[in-house]
Order: sequence, then C-alpha cells, then structure tokens
Amino acid sequence: MRVDDFDYELPERLIAQAPLAARDASRLMVLVRDERRIEHRHFGDLPSYLSPGDVLVLNDTRVIPARLRATRPTGGRVEILLLQPRGGDVWECLARPGRRAQVGQTLTFADGRMIGHVLSKTEYGGRVVEFRATEGETVDAVVDAIGEMPVPHYIKRRLEQSERYQTVYARERGSAAAPTAGLHFTPELLGQIERAGVAIARVTLHVGLGTFRPVKTERVEEHVMHAEHYEVSEATADVINSARSAGGRVVAVGTTTVRTLESAAGGGGGGGGGGGGGRAGGGG
Repeated sequence: MRVDDFDYELPERLIAQAPLAARDASRLMVLVRDERRIEHRHFGDLPSYLSPGDVLVLNDTRVIPARLRATRPTGGRVEILLLQPRGGDVWECLARPGRRAQVGQTLTFADGRMIGHVLSKTEYGGRVVEFRATEGETVDAVVDAIGEMPVPHYIKRRLEQSERYQTVYARERGSAAAPTAGLHFTPELLGQIERAGVAIARVTLHVGLGTFRPVKTERVEEHVMHAEHYEVSEATADVINSARSAGGRVVAVGTTTVRTLESAAGGGGGGGGGGGGGRAGGGG
C-alpha cells in the first residue's frame, strides 16, 4: 500500500488554533458504515451512538511538559524533548538540532536548576540523557515547573491553559503528546454514558517518538514503527472480554487505545485474555 494513497488537502484556515470553551461542543463526524453515509453532529451527541452493554475504552495517559530548553557548555541553545523514561532520571530524548547535543556534554536547564548529561545516541538519532536537579527538588518537579507542553507543530498559538491539552481522565504520567481523541470528553458526558449502561474501561499507552516521526518510505509496509509502553490491567481485560461475550461493542477512543488493544490481544494480553503490559508499535 502506497503512503501517498492517504494524501489529502487540509487548508490551514480549518485548523483551530484555540480550544472551544466547552470540550464537548466540538464537531463530530459519524460514518454510518452499513448505509455508507456520513452524519455531522457534535461530540456531546456521542451517547446516542452507544448502547447498554457496550464498553468505552479510554487511554488514561497524562502528558508531561516534555519540551525543555537547555544551554550547552559553549553557551549555545538546544531544545530537548523527553520521549520515554529509561529508569530513574534517565530519559530517551530528541534534541533539536541534534548536532548540538553531543555524547559526553552536560546541558544546563533554567540557569542551573537542573543539569543533563548526554550519555549516548539512540538508533533513531535521539539521545539518552541523565537528569539531575541541583536544588533539592525532584527532576519531575523541575520538569513540571520549567517544561512546555509539546503541542503539534500545526498549532501556532502558545498554549495558555496546559490542562486543556490533557484529557479530563488523565492520570498516568508519561506521554510526550496527548491522546487527542479523548480531549472532547467532559466529566458530565462520561457520567451520562455510564448512567446509560455503557461500561468505561481504561488502558495506558504513553505516546512517544512515533507521533513526531514522519513516514519517509514510499510504502506503508516499509515504515519501521517506534515502540511505546502500554499497560492493560486485568480488571480492564475482564470488562472488555465480558462485553464481547455478551454481544456488546468495544468502542476504542483514539488510535492510541486501538493499538494498545491490538497489541495486547496479539500478544495474549488484555484484549484476549488477562491483563498485562508491553510495547506497542507507535504512530507515525
């Protein structure tokens, strides 16, 4: 399958630069597959498309302010994007421009509030960096204080409210980007869905490099997917399997949830048996 089969034109004027006041006021396109037609609704209408016995599956990852600005020993500037934890305070990162973050260098953040030692390069051109807070804080606390949300490149406006780039159900810290399909839910809408007899289950997939890495191959099959960490609890697996056994539908919110369920099912995990975790092929 050719990558350019998926090309389409998207005028810049149609890309919203700021969120609506009400999350669920966003527009919703519904494909009625059996009738091969499209309906144009609003996201708040979603409950009318769900039925008792269905299960709605959400990705509860929480975005970290992963974009950091650093100073090199020479005084030059470099941007560091946190992608995936390696354990402790060691992270896989992207450096922009990469040539400015050489192995062995020590980077300084926020006038010395935190430093980062560049340990090695990765196979995809990233860097492995070990961070250390210098003023008695934790690295997470410093990142939360000085980092910026890594919004998509097509959003030109500065993000004024960082919580608008989180889902209302985000709780597991670790993503470098939001699972955007879930941004339109409100607590009230989720409550309405549950009261209608629809179960809500949660998985966790931390969005990583695949979201930022362009597809450069001519054919889809040639693209190498970057792995992302996911978790499917036994409780979530039980809810999903019970719904399927009873004839209910499993409604996955967004591509991150879809690839979590596909990976778990393919590996004998959450979608087909008990709970578990692993590494899923990332977006791109």
